[in-house]
Amino acid sequence: MKNSIHMSRPHPWHGLSTGKAPPSLVHAYIEITPFDLVKYEIDKSTGYLMVDRPQRTSSLPPTLYGFIPRTYCAGRVAALMPGAEKGDCDPLDICVISERPINQPEVILNVRVIGGLPMLDHGEADDKIIGVLENDSMWDGLDDVSDLPPSILSRLRHYFLTYKSLPGEESEVVIEQAYGREHAQEVVRASIEDYVDEYVR
Repeated sequence: MKNSIHMSRPHPWHGLSTGKAPPSLVHAYIEITPFDLVKYEIDKSTGYLMVDRPQRTSSLPPTLYGFIPRTYCAGRVAALMPGAEKGDCDPLDICVISERPINQPEVILNVRVIGGLPMLDHGEADDKIIGVLENDSMWDGLDDVSDLPPSILSRLRHYFLTYKSLPGEESEVVIEQAYGREHAQEVVRASIEDYVDEYVR
């Protein structure tokens, strides 16, 4: 073909590019918006969005939430998180901050990586990368997660500590202090290398 045109829908995880300049500028495929009362998740075999479960608590995701295509969380990602026995064997999650509401999932965003939350879920590394929408008029000037208002990080932390829990249950999720842009880029780079090991080599 003369031009690169997809004649069929590419798989969001395997068929899209990681981004324009990873690990600093990446693509985010959005699964959940801040308006969703249901947790959606990509079906790994078909690439379509499926219902994972209704949200178990009254809290809603405070940002757009999805994953970075062609990433995978395995040994290299786990090695960057103290206490992790392994990666969660999923694509790398990403939370995207944007001034204007984006209320539609299954969109691809260009995102600048500014930091992340080191989430340990039942001993598995389940990092939540944090980024801002490229060219966003309010947030695009941020260089590092330390520049964010503390309330945004608090909401993200609370959401991920509780989004799988039922009242009365003891959570097995641990989230340590947020890390900055440089470490986040290391995590993205490790997840790309884990993906190559698992699906390319």
